Amino acid sequence: MNSTLYNEFLAPCCRIATEAGALIMTHFKAGGETRQKDDNSPVTDADVQANALITEALKNLAPNIPIIAEEDELPPAEGHSLFWLVDPLDGTRAFVRGEAEFTVNIGLIKDGKPVLGVIYAPPQQMLYFGLVGVGAFSQEGNAPAKKMQVRAQPENGVTIVKSKSHPSPATQAYLETLKVKEVVAGSSSIKFCQVAEGNADIYPRFGRTMEWDTAAGHAILAAAGGRVETADGKPLLYGKPGYENPAFIAFGGEGCAYIIEDDF
Repeated sequence: MNSTLYNEFLAPCCRIATEAGALIMTHFKAGGETRQKDDNSPVTDADVQANALITEALKNLAPNIPIIAEEDELPPAEGHSLFWLVDPLDGTRAFVRGEAEFTVNIGLIKDGKPVLGVIYAPPQQMLYFGLVGVGAFSQEGNAPAKKMQVRAQPENGVTIVKSKSHPSPATQAYLETLKVKEVVAGSSSIKFCQVAEGNADIYPRFGRTMEWDTAAGHAILAAAGGRVETADGKPLLYGKPGYENPAFIAFGGEGCAYIIEDDF
């Protein structure tokens, strides 16, 4: 077991995510102003304040580990063998629309691979967390945590989860190559968790995403036995120039393609 990661990082990150979620919910209930960033994506006070809470807490937790957070000025990607990726409010568009489909995401990358992930959905008080080599878990409120495991792909057709806010013709074209039983649209990184807990089989994403959008969910899915590949079948890696992801497909079934050593 990767005891260092579990004891020193995973449990504290779960607490940090839930604290950020409580802060976000005060804004969700009160409403607030929305602004546009340079890339035309929306940002709210909830994004900014949750970002500050999480990054400050991670600095206190692990002062020597760099933090790449969506609402901060981004440092160059090169040269970091170990770093955090933080999306303080994933699903901002749903948040702005008043829809309860948004999450707090904290992921840890080692040598280009996600090894630890925490996702918290504040409206549902649902916490998902995982550590590659240990396992993936879900926890609702104060209930006991439950272990998650991907399922084998059903012979009668797969269940697909896809983005509600970012529809893509390329995604539709990909779906036409599969035997599909059901398609479920949703917002935020919860789509990774649906695959990790065996409620869905594939999450394809051909639109633009950033590394902080996917790191936590990727780690949780890998810890549950799944995998994430680029459209050409290679592992999705992190620390890329500009932190932008290519198209990717997240799979359940068997296939976590890497392990980590307890050398932190």
